[in-house]
Formats: sequence, C-alpha cells, structure tokens
Amino acid sequence: MNYWIGKHTVFLNWLQQRLSERQFFIVSSMLVGLTAGLAAVLLKTLVHFIYAVVTSDYSLPFQFPIYIFLPFVGLLLSVFYVQRFHKNNFDKGTVFVLYSITRKSSLLAPFHMIAHILTSAITIGFGGSSGLEAPIATTGSAIGSNYARTYHLNYRQRTLLLSCGAAAGVAAAFNAPIAGVLFAIEVLLLDISATAFIPLIIAAAMGALCSNIILQDGILLSFKTQVPFDFHNVPYYLVMAVFAGLISTYYSRTFLKIDSWFGRRKSPYTKALLGGTILAVLILMFPPLFGEGYSSVIALSEKNTTALLNTSVLKDFITNEWLVLLFIGAIMLVKAVAVSATISSGGNGGNFAPSLMTGALLGFFFARAVNLSGLSKLPESNFTLVAMAGVMSGILHAPLTAIFLIAEVTGGYGLMIPLMIVSSISYTVAKFIEPESIESRKLAERGAEIIHDRDKKILSDLSLTALIETNFQTIQESATLRDLIKVIEKTTRNITPVITADGKLAGVVELNSIREIMFNTELYDQVLVKELMRKSPAVIETSETMDDVMKKFDSTATWNLPVTENGKYLGFISKSNIFNKYRSQLIEKSMH
Repeated sequence: MNYWIGKHTVFLNWLQQRLSERQFFIVSSMLVGLTAGLAAVLLKTLVHFIYAVVTSDYSLPFQFPIYIFLPFVGLLLSVFYVQRFHKNNFDKGTVFVLYSITRKSSLLAPFHMIAHILTSAITIGFGGSSGLEAPIATTGSAIGSNYARTYHLNYRQRTLLLSCGAAAGVAAAFNAPIAGVLFAIEVLLLDISATAFIPLIIAAAMGALCSNIILQDGILLSFKTQVPFDFHNVPYYLVMAVFAGLISTYYSRTFLKIDSWFGRRKSPYTKALLGGTILAVLILMFPPLFGEGYSSVIALSEKNTTALLNTSVLKDFITNEWLVLLFIGAIMLVKAVAVSATISSGGNGGNFAPSLMTGALLGFFFARAVNLSGLSKLPESNFTLVAMAGVMSGILHAPLTAIFLIAEVTGGYGLMIPLMIVSSISYTVAKFIEPESIESRKLAERGAEIIHDRDKKILSDLSLTALIETNFQTIQESATLRDLIKVIEKTTRNITPVITADGKLAGVVELNSIREIMFNTELYDQVLVKELMRKSPAVIETSETMDDVMKKFDSTATWNLPVTENGKYLGFISKSNIFNKYRSQLIEKSMH
C-alpha cells in the first residue's frame, strides 16, 4: 500500500513540475473529488451493510424489540474507538472543518480521512439517529487538506481543495453535484472568487460520477414521481414556509440545549449510557428514529404511513387518521432530541439527513392535516419534498443547497417555484428568530466565528499584533513639560503616549493641544505631563478582533489608537496602516 502511494506521489510531483500552477490545481481538484467520492461510496455502503447485518434478526421469541439497544452498542463502540486510538482528541462535524479553516490554516490531521468513516459507520449502522453527510463532508475535507499539504500548496489553494473534497462527498451522497458545489460555497467557502467555481464543479462532478456508477439507485435518496406544480396551492406553501422556519428554530435550539446538557458530563462512557438510554426509549415508541431515516422519508413521499408505525409499542393505540397524524407530528418534534443524544453522547453524524427527515414529516403533516380538514386537496408528496428543503434551509442556513438538492434528487426542476418560495421564507423566519446556525453557535463557543462578508473575512485574516507600531516615544505621567519637550524633539509623531510607573497607559498628549505653551520656558518646570494629557477616545486590547478595532475607529473618528495588553501599553495602530494591509491582501486574493 505504501509502495503504491509512494509511486503516485512521485508521479504527481513530476507532474507538478511540468504543469502550470493552474493546470496542476485542476488535476488536483479532479483527484480529490474522485477520492472523496469513493470515500463517500465506501461509507454509505459500509453503513448499509452494518445496518442490514445487525437488523436481520432483532426480535426475541416473545417479540421484544431488542433492536432498540443497538444504538447504545454503536455509541459504546464509537466511544471506545475514540478513547483507544485518539485519546478523546477527536473533533467532528462541519463545525470542526470551519474551525480548521478559520483557526488552523485549513489543516486537518491525516487520521480524519479514516476516523470519520469508521465512527459514523458504527454509529449510524447500529441505528444512531443521525446523518452521514457531515462525516462524509469532513472526510472529503481531510482528503483535500492533506493532498494540498503533501504538494505544498498555499493556504488559499488548501482551503479550496478542502472545500472540493466536501463538495465531492455531498455530491456523491445524493448524486447531486450542484448541491455539493453550493454546500461548499454556502457553508465552507465564505470568500470565493469566480475562478474557484471550476475546481469545485470538477470535484463535485467526480464525486457524483462515483455514486452514479457504483451505487446507482441502490442506497441513494431519490424520488421519481411528483404531481405537477399548481399555482393555486401557493397560499398553502406560504403558510407551510412559516411553519418550516419555526420548526427549524425549534430544532436548532433543542439540539443545542441537549448538547450543552451532555457537555456537562465528564465521562465519555456515562454520556454513551445516557445517550443509548434516551434513544432506546424514543425508538421503542417511534421506530422511524432508528438510523438515518431516509426509508421513512421515502415512505412519506409515497403516502405509506403504515411503514412508520411498524414495531412501535403505540401501534395498537393508533386507530384513525388523526392519531396517525399526531404520531407523525410527535416524531417531528422528538427528532432533534434523538439526533442530539446520538451526536452529543459520543456518536458521529450530522444534521443534514435529520433536517431532511424533519422537513418530510412537517410537509406530510401539513398537507395531510389540510386534506383531512376538507379545506383543500393538496399533493402530499409535493409538500413532503418541498418542506424538506424548507427545514434544511432553516436549520443549516443554506437555502441554495436545500433548493437544488431537492430539485436534483427529484429528477427534475418541476418544483423549483415552491422550493424557492418555501426555502427563502423558512430561512428568513429562522434567521430572524435565531440569527446564527447551529454551526455558527458552536463555532463561537470555540472562540471563532463564521464570516460571510468578504471585507470582514480579509480583516479577520490580518494579525492585530503585526500591525502595532512601536516607534512612539513614551513619557511618564510624573514628568514635567520640559521632559515632554525633549521627547517631542526626538520624535516625528504628533502623539505622545503617557504611561504609569508600571508601564500601564495613563493617557496621551497631542502636539496640537500644547502648542500655545510649549515655547513658554517659564512653565517648563511648573506644569506636569499628567496635567496636559487626556484619555484616549478608545483603547484597543490585543484580544479584540479586527472587526472590533474598525468599529472603534469609526465611532471615535480618529486615525490612531493605543494598544494595550492587560492595561500595559504596547504601541499604536493606525487606520491608514490597516487600509494598506487590507489593499495588499485584496490584491493578493484577486490574483488567485
């Protein structure tokens, strides 16, 4: 194996020397897309193989559904793997990828190319209520990052190849290349130029090609039948869009609260025990919570509600259509609990598939409720599919990905109008109530943030400490005017920082403020510096972000502000210096 890898590394090094930088990067995006696509195919195949094996005979002679304990086994195995091989140093999810981009120069350790395949396959294969797409995206990102590191590509190229891997993984998961590209742009690539589209498209196409050839329709989420869009149903789509935004907010907040609750538990095995117990109780009542949930999504799109009731202990109590609807609504509400219990207790997975399942439950619930009430006759399959995009848009804050994903998996664009209406409104409602997505909130907890604005992104890349100017002559606050004049004679600056005996910033003296007395020699030994100084309109701490720095410049209308660290004076930052650095960064980015 090492010999095979070594041979290909030598060949690619040879190729890198003979191709232009642009040509080699295109080849690289193709290889990363192909590898990430194969990894996605491997993961989906492995999950479905494990799932088929462990559920082949899950009942005892007296029909007790022992399969409800399988997720607990999966959680224990996943926790054991992480503890044994990674010493509990194992990050997961798109939050981890975003953190790596913003704080670790887009570098992911090599073990992430394998670890997420193993842990998510075990977690979800044994029935953990989560989705494979986040582990697939993380695996693809790790492949892209390590490829870029092997061939010594720069930060921007490494970030783009990381995103190519994620795009290819998502594209392979659904055989939806456009959705893969849009996922990379909306969720990962926060500052993108037009030239970045080509590598992303190539990588996503390679990923989709892998799933198309190998998986075909075997274990992919796909829908073939739809009722043609009827514009008379637009008012109902509008109402459902608002509900989708509300459900998205409920899902996000519930997920984060339960995640926080698990976070207060120290022992990983205690977390697994708690998570497994919660899942066992929920799955006993609501069997569709077992596993990814795509089989339930397909059943709903085909109006087959019986498939959702099978093996539930509540089955005998559900005797009419309204109780079936209540059952479906309950699954929709507890899905967030099951997903958070799975991931937060040690399992590996994401919110991609759960958001689609929650949306399918909402769409079917809404359309069936309207139909049963006699208000109208709505196409339940259409509302099921459109609500999937709406809830996914609200939870992930990725409306374009949601729209085109459903458009692609349905095999056409006949539902594009309702998809656009529901996704955009749901996203707007969810963002109004909860401005940050789950990923943004969890990223903020780690001391980072997602920046969507290009200018803010460039500013965030600037180092505050590197911009500090230290060629300002300081003076003690106990000094006299005579001492101040001597300092002014040695400097070309118009500002003199005043410091205390222990080096802390006391204030500043501006040259313009002392012009009237600086030539009056009679005052040289009578006036003290502390009488001439004033407080700076604002002070910058080294822990602040560049966005905070620019806000202080704007609010004070000044061009120079002092910088301190725990109160101690370090130097000044000038607005003009920030602009110069910004312009150089902007020029550098535009050249790639």
